[in-house]
Amino acid sequence: MSLRHLARDAVRSDRPVHLTPPIAMTRCLPLLPSPFTITAACALALAVAVPRATPLAAQPRPGNVIPGVEVLLTDSLHLIKGKRVGLLTNHSGRDRKGTSTIDLLFKAPGVKLTALYGPEHGIRGEAKAGEKINSGVDAKTGVTVHSLYGAVETPTPAMLKDIDVLVYDIQDVGARVYTYQWTLALTAASAGKPIIVLDRPNPIRADRFEGNILDLKFRSLVGQHAVALRYGLTPGELMRYLVGTKALAAQVTVIPMKNYTRAMWFDQTGIPRVNPSPNLRTLDAELLYPGTVFFEGTNATEGRGTDAPFTLLGADYLTDHVAIARTLNALKLPGVRFDTATRTIEAGYKFGGKTIPMIKVMVTDRNAVQPVELGIRMLRAFYAAHPKEFTWREPSVNAAGRIKGIDRLAGTDQLTKAVEAGTVDALIAQWNADAVRFAGMVKPYLLYR
Repeated sequence: MSLRHLARDAVRSDRPVHLTPPIAMTRCLPLLPSPFTITAACALALAVAVPRATPLAAQPRPGNVIPGVEVLLTDSLHLIKGKRVGLLTNHSGRDRKGTSTIDLLFKAPGVKLTALYGPEHGIRGEAKAGEKINSGVDAKTGVTVHSLYGAVETPTPAMLKDIDVLVYDIQDVGARVYTYQWTLALTAASAGKPIIVLDRPNPIRADRFEGNILDLKFRSLVGQHAVALRYGLTPGELMRYLVGTKALAAQVTVIPMKNYTRAMWFDQTGIPRVNPSPNLRTLDAELLYPGTVFFEGTNATEGRGTDAPFTLLGADYLTDHVAIARTLNALKLPGVRFDTATRTIEAGYKFGGKTIPMIKVMVTDRNAVQPVELGIRMLRAFYAAHPKEFTWREPSVNAAGRIKGIDRLAGTDQLTKAVEAGTVDALIAQWNADAVRFAGMVKPYLLYR
């Protein structure tokens, strides 16, 4: 049977996303180990590889992961050659030498880069969280930059009129509570253009699933679709899942990484790290983020305005932080230890200009950490110690649907109820069951072992 027929048959069996014209796959198949049928070719237009065992000696060695952008340029440039290309990216879109994907595509032979699209924090990743971004022109290339985190969250027809295909290259953090992947999903759903995702690692391992599946009543730009809080997928796999389950109607092609395996942490890939957003400055912070991000929805601080956001949490009323740290340590949560600290908070953030008591979360075994449970337990500890002072932040004036910020972050209103009622054990058990269920749901769409 020919590779073309294999691709056709595999696609039929997997209810895939749109298949682009067949391309040469012989050099691609060894690069995509997976225990499941891979509906994808080298350009991963969701066309195919036959599952097969990979000999131990052939397993990729840590430190040599090649990101999707480099695979595109060396292996699949024909997908965009001769086309007008739009690029949704930011500072994290780059090759291993540090060259921006903007510059790489601008200089690529036969490629015409005609539009750039910027997510939250802007095309260069410098704006604060929640800060609205204006459209403009990229100073280096002269290409128009359309902001998707300002007046609009999805591109207008006028923003798309000069492109034939839209390429996505952004490093995310493996957590539902992040805007980049949902900007991509919203764009893919509304653009009516082919989408090419240049795949990148899940920095906190792509074999771990935690937390609840989002209730669509609470969807927002920090959670658009029904996925687990720590969803265990790469950006390309997430899009495969959404399209394959018909949660998203779009024509998506994924350019896979080479030499990537699911159990890798980002610092094992060999890809130089850049902060994916201004306040996620370490891999430990990214690991803790799926749980400590809940504090954004409270009147306590998640650590913005300090030297260690999302690992430092506190409030001016937390004068008993020594006792709270002792209570949290008594829980013996896996892979972490709690200590106390004080910090003077930078102006412009919660408690700006004040020196406040804080709890410091220290990772002792990153493979054991369960950040979602950790975040829930910390919320309960703060609330139990300060039921009058600790409050949930009300929705901002322009918040769609007037949903509380904490409910948007959690993707449900059950978290606040459990924290207040002291029933977090039952909530954690329910969310753990959700995570197991989600892990099973995504299996047909995985690309890597």
